Amino acid sequence: MQLINSEADLTVCGQGEEAYQSLRAIREARPDLVLVDISLKDSDGIELLKELKAQVPELPVLVLSMHDEKLYAERALRAGAHGYIMKQEVSDRLLTAVRTVLSGKVYVSESMSAMLVQKMVGGKATAEKLPMDRLTDRELEVFRMIGEGLSIKEIAEKLFLSAKTVEAHREHIKDKLNLKSSAELLRFAVKNAPGAPGH
Repeated sequence: MQLINSEADLTVCGQGEEAYQSLRAIREARPDLVLVDISLKDSDGIELLKELKAQVPELPVLVLSMHDEKLYAERALRAGAHGYIMKQEVSDRLLTAVRTVLSGKVYVSESMSAMLVQKMVGGKATAEKLPMDRLTDRELEVFRMIGEGLSIKEIAEKLFLSAKTVEAHREHIKDKLNLKSSAELLRFAVKNAPGAPGH
């Protein structure tokens, strides 16, 4: 954020670590652009993005994340983001991304742009490269939390869902990833979930 404040024409006018806190800060500050992280303290950035788009559809959003763009960029764009940048790319690229989105254009990395074009040209055949692509946004969020070692109860509390709903998501995830047991799912999630210890 210091990087943005150091620019003569850009100012950080508010921030929040949690979804509700962020929504309140956005309503009060009325920014020209919102930077959203995929990993928030109490929720998922994609869910915050959807909520933002429902409340202030015209507000441009740039997603900034440590998670692999191959897994999240397209989801973020589908949810209404105007750009996606990985934290590893930050510094001069962040300023480029911010200015690109503020000018009304979409920002993604060159490799992500090429991948999205390839998907459009190649159709569904080239679309599903990663098994996680078959998961819905909510299922991916549950998958990520399983990979972080959270229990069903902890996931339910974090996502404000019932344990039964989280268990249903877990079953759908197992089906979609062709995993037989919860132990197999846990091993796979630890190894493959974005942000998980093994990833």
